[in-house]
Amino acid sequence: MRQVKLGLWGPEISEVCFGSLAISPLQGRVTEEEGMLVLKYALEQGVNWIDTAEIYDNYGQIASVIKAYPDVRIVSKTYAVSAKEMYVSLEKARTALNRDTLDFFLLHEQESALTLKGHSEAWEELLIAKQKGIVRWIGISTHAVAGVRAGALQPGLDVIHPILNYQGLGIIDGNLPDMLEAISFASELGIGIYAMKVFGGGHLTNDPEKAVEFVHRVPGIQAMALGMSSREEVDYNLRLVSGQKIPSELREKVKHRKRKLYVADWCQGCGLCIDACPQGALQLEKIAVVNDKACVLCGYCGRACPHFCLKIV
Repeated sequence: MRQVKLGLWGPEISEVCFGSLAISPLQGRVTEEEGMLVLKYALEQGVNWIDTAEIYDNYGQIASVIKAYPDVRIVSKTYAVSAKEMYVSLEKARTALNRDTLDFFLLHEQESALTLKGHSEAWEELLIAKQKGIVRWIGISTHAVAGVRAGALQPGLDVIHPILNYQGLGIIDGNLPDMLEAISFASELGIGIYAMKVFGGGHLTNDPEKAVEFVHRVPGIQAMALGMSSREEVDYNLRLVSGQKIPSELREKVKHRKRKLYVADWCQGCGLCIDACPQGALQLEKIAVVNDKACVLCGYCGRACPHFCLKIV
């Protein structure tokens, strides 16, 4: 597994980060135990960092696996707004992950300078935690061009986790050229950048080589987070990223089936899922209706549903 440096002052990490959303309860692809086995297998193959978030609700799952891998780095994210909320989020992560020091901690889904201003208290608390050695590197995740630009100028920021794929799917403002320009700007400032949704939430899996090669060609992107929920997917993705030939048998096993967001017929039409969707992919027509072209299969809507009506299938 190729090792890369995350920005000017970040650590050496594997080019592939294990995206744990795919094994979390938020997506429900596998059981907790099955997910743990997949994660363990990925670490055995040389992946040495894991992307998670407070909303994924899988700290315990990760903690059980990393007991045997103390050098593995963890990225987590929070929606905390106030200083108190950030403190609680940090302590929750430290306790649940059994780590006195957290590697990376990010503000989740920051859209612009205005969004960051609204989270200023939380950011200040994050800066304090960094100064105290509670967390090593801090940053943001974002689906927005304006988020990347604002993050690049945020005092003390080390890393940005932006959405990026060759069709620009999931960008909530601007377009792909705008995003590439913003990433270039952030990279020139020495910020570490690792991409998310390289396969466009499953929409670009018909040509995975093209999807990975596109991200490889973007200056300033050092790594990418890939969601994997089976050993075969781990083998497939690691071969894909390293440019190795993929055996036809493995390709067949991992052949990506079309996936979609399913809304159950007992939907109450409360609209909470619509507010939770960062892509604007849901609308209310008595019940929730999905725009499949806009949906990136993140599963955040399912977390917000009190009646468990939404699931990725």
